[in-house]
Amino acid sequence: MPAPDTARPNQFALLGQRRFAPFFWTQFSGAGNDNLFKFGFTVMVTYRAEAASALSAGLMVNLIAALYILPFVLFSATSGQLADKFDKASLMRKVKALEIAIMLLAAWGFMAGNVPALLACAFGMGLHSTLFGPAKYAYLPQHLNAAELTGGNGMTEMGTFVAILLGNLAGGLLMAFEQGPLLAGAACLAVALVGWAVARFIPPTPPVEPSLRINWNPLTETARNLKLAATDRTVLQALLAISWMWFYGVAFLTQFPVFAKHVLGGNEAVASLLLVVFSIGIGFGSLACEWLARGRVEIGLVPLGALGMTAFGVDLYLSTRGLPHIVTLQGAAAFVRDQAHWRVMLDLFLLSASAGIYSVPLYALIQMHTPITHRSRVIAANNIINALYMIVCSGYCAALLAAGVGVPMLLLSVALLNVLATAFLLWRQPLYGRHFLAWIRGRAMAT
Repeated sequence: MPAPDTARPNQFALLGQRRFAPFFWTQFSGAGNDNLFKFGFTVMVTYRAEAASALSAGLMVNLIAALYILPFVLFSATSGQLADKFDKASLMRKVKALEIAIMLLAAWGFMAGNVPALLACAFGMGLHSTLFGPAKYAYLPQHLNAAELTGGNGMTEMGTFVAILLGNLAGGLLMAFEQGPLLAGAACLAVALVGWAVARFIPPTPPVEPSLRINWNPLTETARNLKLAATDRTVLQALLAISWMWFYGVAFLTQFPVFAKHVLGGNEAVASLLLVVFSIGIGFGSLACEWLARGRVEIGLVPLGALGMTAFGVDLYLSTRGLPHIVTLQGAAAFVRDQAHWRVMLDLFLLSASAGIYSVPLYALIQMHTPITHRSRVIAANNIINALYMIVCSGYCAALLAAGVGVPMLLLSVALLNVLATAFLLWRQPLYGRHFLAWIRGRAMAT
């Protein structure tokens, strides 16, 4: 049960409490393992020619991403039902047991260089994340009070992106060794075991709809979940706004390698540096929400975050104008020493921090505004919409690049599209604008 409301909630204090800490480290390990496996597999098929099978490295990389996203489309509706019907702590422990089985296969696949087995694991880890997602976000409001929801979601969002960063870095570093596949496989299995062990300490979380009859048809249940989410306009608009944030984020994240090489004149280390800056920015913005909201679920922060996503996205484009042409690709150290690149990194940090400020209040709003009896299914609907937006984003970026549009212009177009997405949100739900103005007045009076 949630603890009593406190006058000054402290999101970091939650890490010392059983109702949050085991959950936090369980989801942290899962997000990290997802990305350790995916990036290790990606590096293997890119740099170890004997493992790439009959497909090119480029096609394999996209196939890995597609297989990971596919379960979100197919099984999110089912996962939402399971999280509403069963104890979420028990469900999360079963999902972590599934992760161990998947990583056992992955360890063998890495050692044997068996690409089909590893592709099956990419699908399996997507299924693992699909099953975990609704339980993850529906767990928080059952254990945190309203004053703690913003901080709890901020910590969860920060942890997710730090884990993604660490997983990617670990996957790349381990695969750089001669015995890289063996090390990557062992690391994936070890992280899965740690996640399962920590999940044993997640406190019981009573089912909210134990009499629910599971509909195993993903098509009809997906339609039912989307209709369930659409019954409340406030929730629906929040779901669409979160999905837009994923469109925005995927557009930037997927372009980092090309952006680093062809625009900034940097090598792979520079691309990794951009990922580090972006991930730290998301984490910083997510954590800042509790301080900005002062212990409330403050939807006035959503327009603030959207403003930063556009302003710093536009300035990122302007900061690339006039950069010196680099003949030989620079490493990260040389890149950082050049002051011309500081503005690029600052813009990237601030736009990702703005995305964190934008998203955290939306998750908290959905958790508070959705009836407990079907909260997990509404979150599952969000995962479905997120996946669809990411697929559309991939198509949008591919179409612009195929038409000869450069990466800076592509990213600028996404930053400007954010103006339209925000205007649509404010038109459909004027409450965001009113809360934003009230938040500005409150901050001005406080100073």
